Amino acid sequence: MRVAVVGAGYVGLVTAACLAELGHDVTAVEQDRRKLQLLEARTCPIHEELLPGLMEKHWGKTLYFTASLQDAMQQAQVVFICVATPASHNGSTDLSCLDAVVREISKLLQHKVLLVEKSTVPVRTCDAIRQTLISGGAHPEQFAVACNPEFLREGTAVVDFLVPDRIVIGTDDEFSREILRDLYSPLTSGQYYKHPESVAGGGARRPQLIDTSVRSAELIKHAANAFLAMKIAFINGVANLAEAYRADIDDVCHGLGADRRIGPHFLRAGLGFGGACLPKDVRAFAAMAQQSDYSFPLLAATTKMNQRQRLLFARKVQKALGSVRGRQIACLGVAFKAGTDDVRNSPAIDIIKQLVSRGARISAFDPAASQKASQELAGLGVSFEVDPYQAMDGADALVILTEWPEFGSLDLARVRGLLQRPLIVDGRNMYSPETMRKAGFSYWSCGREPVLSQPVTARRSAGDPPTLLSMIPSLESVSVTQRTGGP
Repeated sequence: MRVAVVGAGYVGLVTAACLAELGHDVTAVEQDRRKLQLLEARTCPIHEELLPGLMEKHWGKTLYFTASLQDAMQQAQVVFICVATPASHNGSTDLSCLDAVVREISKLLQHKVLLVEKSTVPVRTCDAIRQTLISGGAHPEQFAVACNPEFLREGTAVVDFLVPDRIVIGTDDEFSREILRDLYSPLTSGQYYKHPESVAGGGARRPQLIDTSVRSAELIKHAANAFLAMKIAFINGVANLAEAYRADIDDVCHGLGADRRIGPHFLRAGLGFGGACLPKDVRAFAAMAQQSDYSFPLLAATTKMNQRQRLLFARKVQKALGSVRGRQIACLGVAFKAGTDDVRNSPAIDIIKQLVSRGARISAFDPAASQKASQELAGLGVSFEVDPYQAMDGADALVILTEWPEFGSLDLARVRGLLQRPLIVDGRNMYSPETMRKAGFSYWSCGREPVLSQPVTARRSAGDPPTLLSMIPSLESVSVTQRTGGP
């Protein structure tokens, strides 16, 4: 099948390469000259596992790049729209890029084409696309519009596309439904997974095909992202309670995740969610609810809790050190998550800015995102080093901000020799407290009692024998030492 993909960003580039992998002839349209030059030179412009290999495999055979939408559409049966849909000033979705593309498409239609909206958009956006096409001069018989939301995670996007849990196709007519079923048949039939060179390695279960209406598909995408964000914010709130009451969040998560109604996924305490999608989509979902005259306060609470998690962690670093003013702090990780060079709305960037504002000096390292982060942190005096050990050489503390696997397998003896004091503050719970205890570190993490060089003894008040309830203190009555185990 001949396919055009408009936009070669994270979603568009992965979509184009993966559709080529499934046997389709794909032309991706990218009007950013710098990015197009990289693509035409067979260079992947983003850090994404497996993507460079797919591009090299299909480049110039079934995968092409161009700046011309007209050229891409000449023989295309399907056009995927994967342009940016950023947040506007009030949190709602800015559809100006999408509108511009649709208006251009309305002038280029020469045969019947299926337009597939893949960007995250509010419900009824596909209705608006139809109206825009008609107002631009297109005849209703020249096009159909469908919604096929993406569920890609940066760092694992290729696997997410080719080995998905489900494929959602939102259509309102049989023409669209048949084309999308045919397009994804290599996956839904299981045929793709029979090839030993497939991403699945020669075997995988067939994904579930969810065939629904356009509006339901649009809503599924927003609901899925909002639920995942809410789950992350919730478990971080529980982690804060676990820390206050000296419980262990790992044990709590194990107990929660064992319930099939809840499941273990996205139950990992840390710094909260970031990136280009979840924060934006939660706000957009809340704005969409407001437009329908429905109050959805859970969404606003999710955003507020997520932002507060970053502040609480910066305070934790300060408590662990006593003061960060004048301290040299080594920060490992600046990308918003492992597996990507994306620093958009990164918790790590936010926390580094907070530490600098309190007088800290930062040396940082990230396997992929240092260049982008250096632009984001320009003027703040942050130095970026060539490896993690150089970043921590002579530092007063080591702070882990991104869950890159290599940060969980550091040479701890070497780390201890490089640091001025054996102190690690871990925002991603990369190590067990017992490992840190044996290695001789003071270790602060999320939702777990700190490991200290000197154990803290809880104070007991004199007086009458305590009742059961009086033995459970309020958070206000627990001293900072008792709550955090700090000095």
